[in-house]
Amino acid sequence: MVLSRTVEQFDETFDVIVVGYGFGGAVAAINAHDSGAEVLLAEKMPNPGGISICSGGGLRLPHDRDATLEYLKATNDGTTPDNILEVFVDEMVHIDGYVEELAEVNGARVTRTERPGSYAFPGFDKMYFLQIEEIPGFDPKRDYAYANALSGGPFMFKVLQDNIAKRGIETRLGVAAQRLITDKDGAVAGIWLDDGNGPRAVGARKGVILACGGFEHAPEMQRQYWQINPVYSAAFLGNTGDGIRMTTDLGADLWHMWHFHGTYGFLHPDLPFAIRTKRLPDWVPDEREAEAPMSWILVGDNGRRFMNEYDPYMQDTGHRGMDRVDPTRMGQPFVPCYMVLDDDGRALYPLGQTMFNDGAYENYEWSRDNLNEVQNGLLRKADSIEELAEMIGCPVDELSATVETWNENCEKGVDEFGRPPKSMVAVRKPPFYLAEIWPVVSNTQGGPVHDEKRRVVNAYGEPIPRLYTAGELGGIWGSLYLSGGNLTECFVSGRIAGRTVAAEDSRPG
Repeated sequence: MVLSRTVEQFDETFDVIVVGYGFGGAVAAINAHDSGAEVLLAEKMPNPGGISICSGGGLRLPHDRDATLEYLKATNDGTTPDNILEVFVDEMVHIDGYVEELAEVNGARVTRTERPGSYAFPGFDKMYFLQIEEIPGFDPKRDYAYANALSGGPFMFKVLQDNIAKRGIETRLGVAAQRLITDKDGAVAGIWLDDGNGPRAVGARKGVILACGGFEHAPEMQRQYWQINPVYSAAFLGNTGDGIRMTTDLGADLWHMWHFHGTYGFLHPDLPFAIRTKRLPDWVPDEREAEAPMSWILVGDNGRRFMNEYDPYMQDTGHRGMDRVDPTRMGQPFVPCYMVLDDDGRALYPLGQTMFNDGAYENYEWSRDNLNEVQNGLLRKADSIEELAEMIGCPVDELSATVETWNENCEKGVDEFGRPPKSMVAVRKPPFYLAEIWPVVSNTQGGPVHDEKRRVVNAYGEPIPRLYTAGELGGIWGSLYLSGGNLTECFVSGRIAGRTVAAEDSRPG
């Protein structure tokens, strides 16, 4: 069924329609409501929270406004205009007090942790983390049983959900947004929504805010914008690029499409989600070295190492070393690649961690000593380096030389690819272990271009009337990501978009 971009009459009408019920959509709905608008909050998945609920829940906030702005300029490397970053930082300074206000709804305890930025650019040490640590009577595993998440995300989402409920904002789950509706002048007038019983035309007197995430689970879109392929989603099946399709249908420009936040990890045959490798502590070059040992090395199908397995903030950049094409065979020699470790490394800690929002799938608990993963085949056991080479299909002498060189470098504390010395763990003690490793996306950064008011703009920089974004849909992170930055953007963008759309004049009808 082809849905028309224009309609004669709407089935129902609200002031503001917010699409997507994660952090960004929730904050946008709250702010539009508090600015006097009648709001509909629609989510296509059966449970709310989006990808946000899977997160650590920390918001990155500034001690120093100007220093934080300089940091964001440096990490964006000119990909996001300064005026947008300036408004972003101006809003950041109000988020701490705003979260405190929201937390009153259920007595949540707000805490702050000193934590520098992910990279040693000017201003990296002028920021901190804000989190929700405790809510009386709240048990995330009980109350959000569908979300296999990190500890902090459910706490912050509970604060937002309780604020939505307190305000009586109409919320509909299992309702998919399909196409934007415009008036004769090209302004957004509503949206087609489908609750499973067929599409309905829902009008928006003031405008539509798209907070429906990125394209983590849209392989066909990833293939067009990313060289590295395939990349597997770690957290959420709902983000399939819907907002990108709906906005480009109206002529929206796109930015930051190449940039995704992700690492590398494992594939489980019974899960549609990738399993990320263990989250090791972030470190900052020239400022703070990695303290944690990393028990593995990665090799290509030729048996050789090819990257620093422990890049700074590897949860953002871990996949980048795999992103190469061999033009002689038009293939990607490091997708997949192979994790190699010995028996001491196997026993060090769990190698993987699941993190997803989907009640249809049972959580996979990775074993403490990784022996269950040896039994189920995620890890393969070998008695010798020769046997490992046979499993990979690489020359024995190449893999043997790789392991020998690695062990020698561990003794010296020097790595040709730049691994921090304290992270280097030798591969000496049999049996040895092998795992197939794939690129993993936690969330994308690309989407429609927006201005400082979160208005979607076209290729000529002109705002598309009454169309806004919030959250990760076309976020500001154009080159390097700041830990806690996406969640901060959910609050910043939700506040800006919610207030701005509510101030629009109402369309008749």
